[in-house]
Amino acid sequence: MGRYVVRRLLQMIPVFIGATLLVFLMMYALPGDPVRALYGERSVDEAQIAAIKAELGLDLPLMQQYWNYLLGVFQGDFGTQIASRRPVMDVITQALPATIRLTVLAFLITVVLGVGMGLVAGLRRGGKTDRAILFVTLIFISVPVFVIGYAYQNFFANTLGWTTPTVRDPEAWTQLILPAMVLASLSLAYVARLTRTSIAENARADYMRTAKAKGLSRPRAVTVHLMRNSLIPVVTFLGVDIGNLMAGAIVTEGIFNVQGIGSAVYRALSFREGATVVGIVTFMIVIYLVVTLLVDLLYAVLDPRIRYA
Repeated sequence: MGRYVVRRLLQMIPVFIGATLLVFLMMYALPGDPVRALYGERSVDEAQIAAIKAELGLDLPLMQQYWNYLLGVFQGDFGTQIASRRPVMDVITQALPATIRLTVLAFLITVVLGVGMGLVAGLRRGGKTDRAILFVTLIFISVPVFVIGYAYQNFFANTLGWTTPTVRDPEAWTQLILPAMVLASLSLAYVARLTRTSIAENARADYMRTAKAKGLSRPRAVTVHLMRNSLIPVVTFLGVDIGNLMAGAIVTEGIFNVQGIGSAVYRALSFREGATVVGIVTFMIVIYLVVTLLVDLLYAVLDPRIRYA
């Protein structure tokens, strides 16, 4: 196990460098001068622009800038905003709690409802319940998230009045339930369908017939044997989906005015704050890689036959 973890950590290094380099080049290799863009149409002294570039290291060759950025990341420095000179890590620290709360709620909704719906549909494959669940999940997959968001906002907030149309206090978990439902809609549909397929296939496996032959009750056979083996592909998807939920929050946070990571990225793109975008995306890449490693290690818990050399 220890050697496997070390090997996976070493494999993460080129992935991290490649992903961050791609984002860095996309933001800094674009035409235009981000420092000059701060002044808009106003006239500005070229010496002043040169001084700002020198201060932020933007006058160096592009690859030298990336190397300096990479060295800073390993020291906890994710860059500095051009306009305010504010460390990007401060922006992340301020915006991250709201996004984490939103992602946690969306993840719980995805796991509980998605796995639950998939389990019911898989055990009743071909029945009315199965067809109804497939129909509902198909709607979630087909309809864009922003359409679902505005529909939920209009129905639950404006029509029924159960909640506020926008999130006024991102620290209030109850106000995040509606945006979390929107954020989880697509993932919930995929998890439900994936669980349904896995349950339906494993229900016909030899070990299930053996469990029944040994006299195990149906609930125990399902929870102890069927669920444990069927959840391996679901866990794989859920691990990857954590990063997708945090990245997809940019649309949901915009609809419900949640001041989180998504809103920070949107504002940074609007003002051409490339350092903020690169820093936040780098932070998300780190989270994604760590979660992927934890999911791989979780396989051995779900299936004792899996051993890491």
